[in-house]
Amino acid sequence: MEAIASQSYLSFSSNLCKANIYLKPCAERVRNSERMKVVAGTMLAPRKFMRRRKKEEVFKDDADEADQRNWRRMMTEIEEQGCAVQVLRTQRAKGNALPKDLVLGTLVRFKQLKKWGIVGEILEWLRTQHWWDFNEMDFLMLVTAYGKTGDFSRAERVLKYMNKKGYTPNVISHTALMEAYGRAGQYNQAEAIFRRMKSSGPEPSPLTYQIILKAFVEGNKFVETEAVFQDLLSEERASFNPDQKMFHLMIYMYKKAGNYDQARKIFAQMSERGIPQSTVTYNSLMSETSYKEVSKIYDQMQRSGLKPDVVSYTLLISAYGKARREDEALAVFEEMLSAGVRPTRKAYNVLLDAFAISGMVKEAKTVFKKHEKGQS
Repeated sequence: MEAIASQSYLSFSSNLCKANIYLKPCAERVRNSERMKVVAGTMLAPRKFMRRRKKEEVFKDDADEADQRNWRRMMTEIEEQGCAVQVLRTQRAKGNALPKDLVLGTLVRFKQLKKWGIVGEILEWLRTQHWWDFNEMDFLMLVTAYGKTGDFSRAERVLKYMNKKGYTPNVISHTALMEAYGRAGQYNQAEAIFRRMKSSGPEPSPLTYQIILKAFVEGNKFVETEAVFQDLLSEERASFNPDQKMFHLMIYMYKKAGNYDQARKIFAQMSERGIPQSTVTYNSLMSETSYKEVSKIYDQMQRSGLKPDVVSYTLLISAYGKARREDEALAVFEEMLSAGVRPTRKAYNVLLDAFAISGMVKEAKTVFKKHEKGQS
């Protein structure tokens, strides 16, 4: 949902000579050049950031410490070899203990790390082990793992097996599989699962609706997106109503479709329905083509007591740059630095574009070289 396309530094440096540029009067360019030297000199100045203190480990006793270190060693071996089952088999072959808590902790940790391939590998191995009671939660995690890795046929097969064994359909597994289809760009399959959940269960959760709305928007299925959202608004639901993220998705959808008026109406509905508005809410409105409109939204956000983030600043810089108002673009960049917000690569690219469009090639090269020096 990025509002601004990023541009590599290599392509930027070669495009400086190709850009159609507008040269400002000499005196004004000299004034901007001197100002740019000051800003460029402070762009990469060291800034204070919070440092995390190393947390001291506390063990119950010597045995607990030994178990923890053994587990970490095993985790390191799995990550280095890329094969969990071989390490677990070796652990058992050596006669070392392989407690269920250790295996469960390993699964949970790799799940947190989003290494779903390893999670699926361990679970498939556990299905063949007589000492492991493979239960419903294991099946659900296996479906999720297959969905996350894009192995849809296996995920569907496990779901059918669960139904055959009498397990109740679970919203978590169905939502995970639907999300996986959406990530793979298979929007029709994602929609099919959603429709099936609506008709025969399990009942979709708020997360299910967030994911299907996102999939529809990414697949440019705007009519379906609007229908699902309006259904949520109109239905008498005791459990939940559209939340902040759903409204954000709708604002983004209308902006993507070029319907700015409808995007503003959705924005207004948030206040009417008591949905809290955040910096992200305002950012979603700030991809207007008119710098005046973007500046107006930016000011409205500040008046509401919200602090701009790096995306807010970047969007405003971009709007001013496209309008060839490099003075304002530079002022916003200075404001971002003063607020202690660290510029991203995209923020630098947008500022570089603003200078190039206005014919300030020398100043753009100064910024470019400064940032490249800081990256090396």
